[in-house]
Amino acid sequence: LAALERQIFDFLGFQWAPILGNFLQIIVVILGLFGTIQFRPRYIVVYTVWTALWVTWNVFIICFYLEVGGLSKVGHLPFFRFT
Repeated sequence: LAALERQIFDFLGFQWAPILGNFLQIIVVILGLFGTIQFRPRYIVVYTVWTALWVTWNVFIICFYLEVGGLSKVGHLPFFRFT
């Protein structure tokens, strides 16, 4: 449900990469549920790996915007400069 809400807000902001990420998240969750119900180990493994990557990415984004652990929005790398 939260992914669908985020999807709506991303469409409003024209952020296409997060929209595709959210779409992929929804598809993998559906496959994970199907794999759990049908006990398909391959689907369960894909869902587990994707969820770990998704949580890691979201924690990185949160730490980046809060500037935790030495991460800064103003940095020396060109793709991290938002000034």
